[in-house]
Amino acid sequence: MGRMDGRVVFITGAARGQGRAHAVRLAQEGADIIGVDICADIDSNAYAMARVDDLDETKNLVEKEGRRMYAAVADVRDRSSLSQIVDTAVKELGHLDGVVAQAGICPLVTTGGQPFIDALQVDFVGVVNAVEAALPHLRSGASIVATGSLAALLPGATDSPSNGSGGLGYSLAKRQVASFINDLAVVLGPEGIRANAIHPTNCNTPMLNSEIMYKQFRPDLENPSREDAIGAFPAMSGMGVPFIEPEDAANAVLFLLSEEARYVTGVQLRVDAGGQVKLRPQLPTF
Repeated sequence: MGRMDGRVVFITGAARGQGRAHAVRLAQEGADIIGVDICADIDSNAYAMARVDDLDETKNLVEKEGRRMYAAVADVRDRSSLSQIVDTAVKELGHLDGVVAQAGICPLVTTGGQPFIDALQVDFVGVVNAVEAALPHLRSGASIVATGSLAALLPGATDSPSNGSGGLGYSLAKRQVASFINDLAVVLGPEGIRANAIHPTNCNTPMLNSEIMYKQFRPDLENPSREDAIGAFPAMSGMGVPFIEPEDAANAVLFLLSEEARYVTGVQLRVDAGGQVKLRPQLPTF
């Protein structure tokens, strides 16, 4: 018996990185997957986004675990498209029991309004759209998980003026994700539906492993490599590690979706190797 046997989970940003890790980990525990990804670049975002081949590979990995995956190309900014995909997938797979709103971008070192709007639309509005698309199908016992960010919770990190308008949009979006999940847990609690967020530190994905990120950690170098930057990555950790793996975030998501967390809701779960407590030591809040 797997911890997700008989369940169906909708995942955005499923083509690679954390989204793929969520899909595979949940499939290992018995879940069928509805997975979407934009599979195209966004102009304001400096690093390359996933492609259709990446989404196909996620589907292949899920099926190797003996589970089904309904995969589709979709932009989380388009609520109507998401709703159509979820409606069709639920008819095929039978029901829907969970949501992982994972899709995100981080358009750092940008100017002007468009990067700010792009970050806000993908990283926050995309979460709302995913929840809205799924909500008609969710029943008591269902669970929603959204991905925030440790960096966005730390003043002076991604919202630093040096990161430009897109960095500010990223921070705003991820903070709004935390607030949205808090209040969503309140309104869905009486229906028996839970809502939680995870906030990862550096994660070993294409977002972190990009030239724009290397420059954030090694601003003293004109063209830093991964080897140059990796020694600075532990600045976001209290345990001396440069990053967590996508599977570390996926294990947290698995717990929050599973029956083991049936009374866990409204939680902001930091998967950050102690980054928050290192950088913002304070009395715990109760």
